Amino acid sequence: MTQIGDPAPVFSLPDAGGRTVGLQDLRGKKVVLYFYPKDDTSGCTRESCDFRDAQPALEQAGVVVVGISPDSVRSHQRFREKYSLPFLLLADPERQAIEAYGVWKEKSMYGRKYMGVERSTFLIDEQGVLVAEWRKVKVIGHVEQILASLGLST
Repeated sequence: MTQIGDPAPVFSLPDAGGRTVGLQDLRGKKVVLYFYPKDDTSGCTRESCDFRDAQPALEQAGVVVVGISPDSVRSHQRFREKYSLPFLLLADPERQAIEAYGVWKEKSMYGRKYMGVERSTFLIDEQGVLVAEWRKVKVIGHVEQILASLGLST
């Protein structure tokens, strides 16, 4: 389980273009790392589009946004193109980063229990240290929370 003040767990995963990206490649920049359950579902689309819409403010502040889900590279390609998402989406079907950040959880829907990604966001500083986390994220208003924590607004 991650803890504020600890080095963020490192990972190397393929992006929507198939290129491998690791957390160490983003050193020197603040990283907003968000984990989401599934491409092209209503909540995940809303969250990703909210990050897309906040991209100018985040980019101006030198913040890199990275989304991770267990979906495939191909799924990420389609999702990224469909919604013009300008940031990295990393495929984690083997749950390397998902488990390292402790977001693979038992969930329940309509009384059925199953394992899945708990929507969560982590803020990592320029040195790779975890400085904030949001777990069990509610999509509406979440990106505004992130912006406020960075002293930004859209």
